[in-house]
Amino acid sequence: MDGQLGISEEDSHDSLAPCLLSKFLEVQPPDSSTGLSEAEDRASLKMCTVKAGGMMSLAIDNRGTLWIWGNIPEENKEGGLSLVSSFIPRPVWDFHGRAVVKVSCGNEHVVALVSATESHKGEDLLCYSWGYNSHGQLGLGDRQSRLRPEVVKILDEDSPLTIYEVACGAFHTALLTHKKERGDTLESMCWTFGLGENGQLGHGTTQSALFPTPVKVLPQNAYFISVDCGLFHTSVVSSTGGVWSWGMEKGLGLCPDASRGETVSGDALSPLLISCTPHQSIFPDPVKVVCGAAHTVVIVQKGYKVWSWGRGRSGVLGNGKEIDSYTPTIVLWPPMTEDFKEEDSKSSDEQDNAAEKKLEVITETDEKLSSALNEVKLLQTKLSTMEKYASILHGSIFGKPFDEHDIPVSMWDSGSMNVAKEWDDMLEAADDRKLVRMEMFYRDMLAGVKDKLMKRKIKEIIKECLQSSKVSNN
Repeated sequence: MDGQLGISEEDSHDSLAPCLLSKFLEVQPPDSSTGLSEAEDRASLKMCTVKAGGMMSLAIDNRGTLWIWGNIPEENKEGGLSLVSSFIPRPVWDFHGRAVVKVSCGNEHVVALVSATESHKGEDLLCYSWGYNSHGQLGLGDRQSRLRPEVVKILDEDSPLTIYEVACGAFHTALLTHKKERGDTLESMCWTFGLGENGQLGHGTTQSALFPTPVKVLPQNAYFISVDCGLFHTSVVSSTGGVWSWGMEKGLGLCPDASRGETVSGDALSPLLISCTPHQSIFPDPVKVVCGAAHTVVIVQKGYKVWSWGRGRSGVLGNGKEIDSYTPTIVLWPPMTEDFKEEDSKSSDEQDNAAEKKLEVITETDEKLSSALNEVKLLQTKLSTMEKYASILHGSIFGKPFDEHDIPVSMWDSGSMNVAKEWDDMLEAADDRKLVRMEMFYRDMLAGVKDKLMKRKIKEIIKECLQSSKVSNN
């Protein structure tokens, strides 16, 4: 509808099958002079990175050119900023002559990591942002929107830090940085800015931030290999397998039913460590973390395993169920078909197989333990209800709350008792006050029973009389 499929406006319709994007081949830079023929020039052009968010799509080609389509920032007739539908990919010429290395976008803004010079050297990336800025999501120190890309000065080329990862939520942005001269230490920092009302910035408050601000609660000695943002939550993963999430609903994201859970409610204003299993806090050999609107996915074990958690609607967690999971659950991948089995046997060595089997055993054990714990909780609930009922009944008869000392000794010793004998012993041990109260209780109970029986007999007599009258009239 907004051109995010990148096909021409005449053909703009929802597509259930992949559409070939060929229009970007027809667009050349303003001063294109590669020395190649037109056919060779087109043949050498290919896409290397794609990204999507909100109602727009982005791609970076092998020459470092950024392409954008869908609902994209454009200048309106009044000279201001509007989101305009582009039905074919358009190049962003602002970075012509330099290489765009990474890019991300939110609902209404774009953030790109661009080389400071013509050739990308690895440590020279600058952060540019543009689009709507109502919550400070551009990180430029104000709330003014930008039509054209502008560098985030707090992390510019004069900074001792270099940026290597970027991610955007609906109205917030997250960056990963490390020192340009790292030496032997491998440490990094996560910076966030923009909308903070659900704690998605991880600063311990719900305030928005106009400048990039470090998430100080995260470990100082960790090296983060991946960061991503849902609409209103953020997640990072470290090289050692630690995963932290924060933001809406304890870092689960747009998961409104989470507040009904016993252990999950409210927004996480600071990062929370997500444990892989109840007995294992880290995710082994992590690769990447990605966030949807209401769920999070982590690739681990060098790509052989996938974990997910959050909202389970439509089977988005990939665990064979549609229920929400507030803790990580294993994704059922790869499917055990013959093709996958054969490929797996060719590409995995014995050590990887052993590690996978060990993890499967641990996962199966954890699932059994989780099921047993749920049964225990159910039994505890039933026991609590029965205790309340016994206490109310005991208080009505004896005038005091039920206590374990009131349980007959024979019940403790053998688990059974002679009701008549225990009743007689209890009456023998009771004082006059207790006996009077019991007499009043049973008198009232007996009167109630007699009254109920009398009413039923009266109803039966009336019913018989009415039936007799009908027979007589006939």
